[in-house]
Amino acid sequence: MTKVVITGGSGMLGKWVVKHFVEHGYEVVNVDTHRPVDPICRTIIADLNNLGEVYGALSGAEAVVHLAAIPAAHIKTSEVTFQNNVMSTYNILEAAAGLGIRKAVIASSESSYGIVFAVNRFGPQYVPIDESHPQLPQDSYGLSKVVNELTADMFHRRTGMQIVSLRLGNVIDPASYERFPSFIHDPAQRDRILWSYIDTRDAAEVCQLAIEAEGLGSVALNIASEDTSMAVKSRELLAARYPEVVDFKTPLDGYETLLSSEKAKKLLNWQPKHKWRDYVKCE
Repeated sequence: MTKVVITGGSGMLGKWVVKHFVEHGYEVVNVDTHRPVDPICRTIIADLNNLGEVYGALSGAEAVVHLAAIPAAHIKTSEVTFQNNVMSTYNILEAAAGLGIRKAVIASSESSYGIVFAVNRFGPQYVPIDESHPQLPQDSYGLSKVVNELTADMFHRRTGMQIVSLRLGNVIDPASYERFPSFIHDPAQRDRILWSYIDTRDAAEVCQLAIEAEGLGSVALNIASEDTSMAVKSRELLAARYPEVVDFKTPLDGYETLLSSEKAKKLLNWQPKHKWRDYVKCE
C-alpha cells in the first residue's frame, strides 16, 4: 500500500481525490486548514506556508498530490493570493525533496494562459489550446500557477523528482450539473474559460494515473472534458465571442473542447468518462 498525502483534501475537488485514492487501496492523509464534512481518512491541520509543518505532514509519504490553494484571483487580495499559492507549492516540493519523495502532482490551471482573469481582454491565439500556447497572465492567480510550474521544473532538475502539473479546466462536481441549463445556450457566459469543464471524478482519476506513471520528468498537462459546457457548437461560440480567432488546429465540427487534453490522454492513458450531456437535458 502506497501512502499518499493530498493537500486541500477537504475542498471541492480534494474530497473527490481523497475518495478516489482511498477506494483504490492507497493509504491517504489529508492535509488542510479545516476538517472535511465526511472524513474517510486521517486529516492533519497544517499551515503549508510553514516549511516545518509541511515536513511533518509529508513524513512517511511516498507521493504527494498538492491541491491546496487560494482558488481564484478575487477571493483574497492579489498579494495574499500570490504569496500563499507560490510559497505553499515551494514548501511542498522542498519538503518532498528533503524527505526523498519521488512523485508529486500539483494543481495548475487553465488560468495560467491569462484569458480567464485578464484585465485587458484577449482571446486564444489558436484553438484548441494545447500546452504550447503562450501563458500570458495579467493577474496574481494565473501568475502563481506559472511560477509553480517553473518551481516544479527546478525541483525536477535538482532532484529528479517526477512532478506533473495539471492545468485543470473549470472543475465541476456532479451536483453542479443541475445549474447547466441556466447558461448552456448563452455564449457570453463562461467565455473567459473557453467554456471548459472537467468532472471531479475524471480529475481524481488523472491524479492517480499521474502518480502511478513513470518517466514523465516535470510536465504540464491540460485537463478538460472532450466537449464544451455549452449547447452551442464550438465554432459558433468562437464566432460570437472571439471572432478574431481563425487558427483552428482541429476541424471543430461539433461541440469539441477548446482546451485540448490530448497530451494527457497519450502520456497517462487517460480518457474522461463524465460528460454533462449524460446528466442534463439539452433542450
